[in-house]
Amino acid sequence: MEIRVYNTLTNKKEKLIPINPGKIGMYVCGVTVYDDCHIGHARGAIIFDMIRQYLEYRGFQVTYIHNFTDVDDKIINRAKKENCRACDVAEKYTAEYCRDMKNLEVKEATREPKATEHIGEIIDLIKMLQEKGFAYEVGGDVFFEINKFPEYGKLSNRDVDQMRAGARIDIDERKHDPLDFVLWKSAKEGEPFWESPWGPGRPGWHIECSAMSMKYLGHTFDIHGGGKDLIFPHHENEIAQSEAASGKPFARYWLHNGFVNINQEKMSKSLQNFFTIKEVLAQCSSEQLRLFLLSTHYRSPINFSLSAVEEAGKALERVYNTFYTVENIISVAKDGDQGESPKSMEQPARIVSTAEDMKFKKRINLLKADFEKAMDDDFNSAEAIGKLYDAVKEVNVFIHEHPQIKAVEITFLKNMMEKIKRLGSVLGIFQKFSNTSKETNSMEDFMEILLEVRNLCRSNKYWDVADLIRSRLQEKGITIEDRKEGTFWRKK
Repeated sequence: MEIRVYNTLTNKKEKLIPINPGKIGMYVCGVTVYDDCHIGHARGAIIFDMIRQYLEYRGFQVTYIHNFTDVDDKIINRAKKENCRACDVAEKYTAEYCRDMKNLEVKEATREPKATEHIGEIIDLIKMLQEKGFAYEVGGDVFFEINKFPEYGKLSNRDVDQMRAGARIDIDERKHDPLDFVLWKSAKEGEPFWESPWGPGRPGWHIECSAMSMKYLGHTFDIHGGGKDLIFPHHENEIAQSEAASGKPFARYWLHNGFVNINQEKMSKSLQNFFTIKEVLAQCSSEQLRLFLLSTHYRSPINFSLSAVEEAGKALERVYNTFYTVENIISVAKDGDQGESPKSMEQPARIVSTAEDMKFKKRINLLKADFEKAMDDDFNSAEAIGKLYDAVKEVNVFIHEHPQIKAVEITFLKNMMEKIKRLGSVLGIFQKFSNTSKETNSMEDFMEILLEVRNLCRSNKYWDVADLIRSRLQEKGITIEDRKEGTFWRKK
């Protein structure tokens, strides 16, 4: 079977053919570290973690690069607001991001380079672009001249003339063209800077990804990923500057994940309609969140709501209930020595068991094939999860229809459960089961009941009781936040 991916560059699905057989070079644009990450960042991280882990499951050696933008206007503005250094802000929120990823159980990248650690490579790349006539300097700023790159717009399928006509009136008049973008920014008073051939300054946003991806993956690599909001201008500019410098194709396959919406509107910090990863993980497990996010195809938008995440939790519980039942059947069979045939029936039993065993093995192999077929089709995790649900349902029906379980049937149930868990591990789900997994978290249960009582008080206008519950919880270090999407709580 072959893996097919939807390539934004060609707007079609293509067979994934790596540059080097058996190896995949993969670069995913990371975050600008100036604030806590929201659930949209979580989706991107989980999706490309899923893609990376599936490629590894299929036998590829994946070199996965995920960068940090640790010098940027947003970081500088945050530092001014907090009266500290920009590097302190970047360091703080880089650590917070890593903590979030650990809590989400996202596998650490092969390398996680930072822009500030690659200033030398960035300067060398800009110098190369200038020497080749693709870049020009104006007063310590260096710009990329898009007219020198005829293929500009090929990723986003935008017409350059139309973009130029829609350019803002207050565009920088020093540019040769309104669409030219900055590679190097001259230093302003109080801002971080590095020495360069054009004077003290710092890199523009786009150039860092080209410099770092080419350093660790070469001029041409297999997969470049990121959110759909990065297609233009970030990824479009990456292609222009990278291919202008090297004269070679940049990334062969461009993969972009869809947005997370709130009430059908894109979640973003600028719209103030976001949930941080920390807020969400205070209400659900990382596995529950991952199941919710992967139950929609990665290229499609997904509408976030507490009720939808709760439904994912219920689905997990149903799966674990099945695991628990199978474990009990296996345990009882061991204790009771079930499945033994009478001596006089020994030979016929072996013949029947062999036939049944072949049938069961075929069914398990079919599950694996169905799962891989879904994932091979542009990493369709939603369909793959559906196949795992079907297998869980089949196990439940099988148990119901076989009140007397034979040894070969116990083996089937055990192997089927292990296969579901193994395939689920590729997606990062169905991994928390143990014989004690039916024990619920008493704190979460208590808070669920308490908030239900509080909401009942509010709906009946018993405001003093509702406020008392909130204030008493506040005293115990538990914060309550009422939103139109639901009530959140978190422990300080």
